[in-house]
Amino acid sequence: MLTRWALLVSLLICWLAAATATAAQPGALAKVKFRALPIYAAVSPGDKFPIALVMEFQEGWHAWPAAEVQLPPDIAEFAIRTEVKAQAELSLQATLSPVQFPKAKLSFVASPSTGEPIQALTYGGTSIAYLPVTLGPDAKSGSIQIEVIYQACDDKTCLMRAVEKIDVPINVVPPPPAGAAASRTPAEPALFAGFDESSFSKTAAAASINFQLFGWSFNLDPSGAGLAILILLAALGGLLLNFTPCVLPVIPIKIMSLAHVAGDRSRVLLLGSVMSLGVVAFWLAIGVAIASITGFKNISQLFQTPWFAIGVGLFMLAMSVGMLGAYVINLPSWIYAIDPSRESVKGSFGFGLMTGVLSTPCTAPFMGAAAAWAATQAPYITIATFASIGVGMALPYLLLSANPNWIKKLPKTGPGSELLKQVMGIFILAVASFFLGIGLASLLAEPGQPASLLYWWVTFALAAAGALWLVVRIFAISKSPVKRVGFTLAATAVTAGLFLITQQFTDRGPIKWVYYTPAKFDEAKAAGRVIVLDFTADWCLNCKALEATVLRRPEVVALLESPGVVAMKVDLTADNPDGATKLRSLDWVGIPLLAVFGPGNDPPYKPLKFDTYTPTVVSDAIASARGSAAPPTDVPDKP
Repeated sequence: MLTRWALLVSLLICWLAAATATAAQPGALAKVKFRALPIYAAVSPGDKFPIALVMEFQEGWHAWPAAEVQLPPDIAEFAIRTEVKAQAELSLQATLSPVQFPKAKLSFVASPSTGEPIQALTYGGTSIAYLPVTLGPDAKSGSIQIEVIYQACDDKTCLMRAVEKIDVPINVVPPPPAGAAASRTPAEPALFAGFDESSFSKTAAAASINFQLFGWSFNLDPSGAGLAILILLAALGGLLLNFTPCVLPVIPIKIMSLAHVAGDRSRVLLLGSVMSLGVVAFWLAIGVAIASITGFKNISQLFQTPWFAIGVGLFMLAMSVGMLGAYVINLPSWIYAIDPSRESVKGSFGFGLMTGVLSTPCTAPFMGAAAAWAATQAPYITIATFASIGVGMALPYLLLSANPNWIKKLPKTGPGSELLKQVMGIFILAVASFFLGIGLASLLAEPGQPASLLYWWVTFALAAAGALWLVVRIFAISKSPVKRVGFTLAATAVTAGLFLITQQFTDRGPIKWVYYTPAKFDEAKAAGRVIVLDFTADWCLNCKALEATVLRRPEVVALLESPGVVAMKVDLTADNPDGATKLRSLDWVGIPLLAVFGPGNDPPYKPLKFDTYTPTVVSDAIASARGSAAPPTDVPDKP
């Protein structure tokens, strides 16, 4: 019975693969050869050792350096930076420190603006990167998978993005007997002459995950018992998703649906369980996609694809048609299965999938940090973390279905039940217009620039129509003054609240945002400014709420507009390759994210990252980023 919906989940994963995956470019592989080997042929539990990643380029060819190396602004706009990702098998109990990249050297490259050869820093010739590895006390033999993402270029052209995957076997042997001196010789000593032993000291900082909740924060080491705590925090984040503005409005629909069969305990439990399974299936699909599809590494990429938002809008439109009673028309049979007012197994599973989809424009506390970390880990950890988000989100529906007495008092038939269904149908229609508007506005927007916000007012008008219909029908079906006055006041309050929210979210605000490009960022960094980078999108309700309630506070605006500070916005509403690349470089998944860079950070321009924040958090971060450096006065205030 669930075959069709299982197929839908499979199609979702395949669609993600088609939309976001970037296959390796065969031509690039001919221009550079890769090999990787550990310093010793055999190591022991507890050892620290480097792996050398050797890149041998054909004469005249090179790759762009890692993100921390500065490039000329016109090149930085299109260059695909070299990235090295690594995952160790569980048997190794390995901790992988940040990669030590080779020293970049000047090469001649083609200028994008003139076509003439210019000099820029690149990796060429024989370039060697090092991956520092620390084995656990009970390590056993296994392998480390290294993935290199790069772009091969000569002085005239660049090939497409390419991916090279290398499997490095690690032979773990027992340590030498106590008192016996260990005697080991590097396999190829010359390859490891450039390795910096201090790289191992970066392990602890890299392993710690910072969780934030509006100014309160704590760090968690995800190794050992910390992994179990992290999984629980991911589930808690999923649970809190139900209280975000993305999901909360649709919960009454499912409660209303379950109320129709509240007298049949087993039926309620079945429908609630199947809906919960749909929620988990969606997040499991996201985890599988992130773990297996190159190029898809954050949830926000879903809505950066306009056709995904349009598809969600059409799905919601089909649901609203059913709730408004329009299924008397001869529509395709599959549409009837997703009518949430029908107590069907298929409908419940579909509603669970839809609830998961609706949650993606919002992130809950603890969820963002857990998801960002999980996206960089071994596939089984990635999938387990995202499945935990789904389990946490599905828990309330499972509890509700296990206790049908909680919903028996809701009206099942009659004018009141019909009115509730009609009003919720109009509200779902408003949600459909929101997602359709996101998709259409994204299609028409210029990447990195603000999209049209007209659809917000269309959404408000439909929601206000639902509130007005509630008042009109209450006066028709009820003579009770209490109900008439009560529902009228509630509808007025909802309409007024939605009007204020729409007004806030469509107002561009008092901040003179600089829209992000790599060139503008590099220019501000070269001038020694503090850079406040706000990753946002028009479909991200959490982003809008944080901007309206925190960033637009007069004291915060004054800070953002002060000399030596650049307020820079990364708008991910539409396809924004530069913005998406910058988000990935910060090892983050999803938005909102506020990153503060400055000369006072340790090390300079290391970002301070926040997915929730208060005015105090922002002001403290800017003060920290300033450090002891005085605001520059010999250059314009904005790039």
